[in-house]
Amino acid sequence: MIDQEPAVPDLGGGGFLRVRLDLAYDGGPFSGWGIQPGLLTVQGVLEESLAMLLRRPVRLTVAGRTDAGVHARGQVAHLGVTQGEWLGLRRGHDVVPGDSLQRRLNGALSWVLKDLHGAVEVVAAGPAPHGFDARFSALWRRYSYRIADASTRRDPLQRAVTLWHKSDLDVAVMNQASRPLLGLHDFKAFAKPREGTTTVRTLQRLDYERGPDGVINVNVQADAFCHNMVRALMGAALRVGDGREGPDWMHQRLLAGVRDANSVLAAPHPLILEQVHYPDDSDVLERATLTRARRASPSPL
Repeated sequence: MIDQEPAVPDLGGGGFLRVRLDLAYDGGPFSGWGIQPGLLTVQGVLEESLAMLLRRPVRLTVAGRTDAGVHARGQVAHLGVTQGEWLGLRRGHDVVPGDSLQRRLNGALSWVLKDLHGAVEVVAAGPAPHGFDARFSALWRRYSYRIADASTRRDPLQRAVTLWHKSDLDVAVMNQASRPLLGLHDFKAFAKPREGTTTVRTLQRLDYERGPDGVINVNVQADAFCHNMVRALMGAALRVGDGREGPDWMHQRLLAGVRDANSVLAAPHPLILEQVHYPDDSDVLERATLTRARRASPSPL
């Protein structure tokens, strides 16, 4: 039997081939995604592990930079490799370089993380379609958030991914307060702006549902999120849910664009990046081009 020739990613800028990584991680031990000198970060351990395999520095582009303590089940990143590096990833009887990359990168991560091995997992690795950009090609991102309020039985085994709120929460009022925020808006009242970028986003979903165990499960989905946006929305919703503010308060703040002493971020540890969704392979380049143009503008388009 003759082995099939392995798939090779499209040649990108600078003679590199683009490879997509699907990732999951426990954000608890890390100071967020992005590299920070002297701190343990998800990007840092991944790039160190990739450098071990490729024997050179590697830089990852990620779909969304998560804060310190925030987890991910569906994070996506990309990197560039040469064709020789891609084909050279195979070992033994391996035919598909992506399968080898996944297996070998998880092995390198175990060595880099030592006692924290398993905190970061490469779920899949493979060739990216032409024009793919992990950040700019994405159509939307979806996060989840778990809250156990005062009347809910608290499960110690879920404490690392659940907010224990000291007061009871009215889920119906939280949903009522969040509905006016759906759609295209300037979310500067719920974000930490970065110079030269826009805070205009399309919020597609923000809802709360109490499960059979009493835990409130939150889903938040948007085309993209500003820095601290999800945690700011959660912090505001908690103030409405426990009666400190009225149902119209979140919408009023959105319209006013105000950040003040009441702009409190909810805790990061219950927040999980669940999914990043992309268009069909034939449309990823067009989507990336459009998104770059929008993000470069500090005013609504």
